[in-house]
Amino acid sequence: MIAIFKDILNPMADRYQKIIIFDFDGTLADTLEVVISIINDLAEDFGYSPTTASDLDKLQNLNYRQIIKLSNISLFKIPRLLRQVQKELQNNLGSISLFPGIPEALQDLKRQGCQLYIITSNSRNNVEFVLNRHGILGLFDDINSESTLFGKHRIINRLLKQQNIPKHQAVYVGDETRDITAAHKSKIYSIAVTWGFNSANILAQYQPDLMINEPQDLPRTIASILPIN
Repeated sequence: MIAIFKDILNPMADRYQKIIIFDFDGTLADTLEVVISIINDLAEDFGYSPTTASDLDKLQNLNYRQIIKLSNISLFKIPRLLRQVQKELQNNLGSISLFPGIPEALQDLKRQGCQLYIITSNSRNNVEFVLNRHGILGLFDDINSESTLFGKHRIINRLLKQQNIPKHQAVYVGDETRDITAAHKSKIYSIAVTWGFNSANILAQYQPDLMINEPQDLPRTIASILPIN
């Protein structure tokens, strides 16, 4: 009887909501080759060495703090570097594609009743351009863009508070160790994908709740964590 009155007073109170938060670069969009090219072009200006193919293999088994330490780039230069990479990406958006299977996976998630969000250090304009070009921009409830490497958990917390979503109804999906760390700090579920930047080996060390190898596994994996309405 109490539950009935709760539904009358607040029909949304007991309705199970699902919020899926995605990283963009390396999770939804295959930007690695373009970004490495841009970073190499900026190497002289920012005082670090260009990345070779053998370097990349090593970097993919490191976390971001280790990468920054190895590059010897000043932490004070990181925000300006991120802004410059975003700017250069604008000139290369036509060559950026979504990973095969991502559009279909996102459509399936939407049919499951999921709310879809993006948190990214890329620019909102860049992300919207790529998503719109692939015809899936309308699937997302919002895109959060902030030039930060290590503060994603604060953005997650703010988003959940704004949308009034309990943490047990949220999942963060990303391709890097810092995505797993952000999810852990926010106390939400984490799914690590192995088709992006970091290797499966180091992702596993950071203990995501689940790890997947193919985009088409996303809907089934998320449904195993969050019940289908």
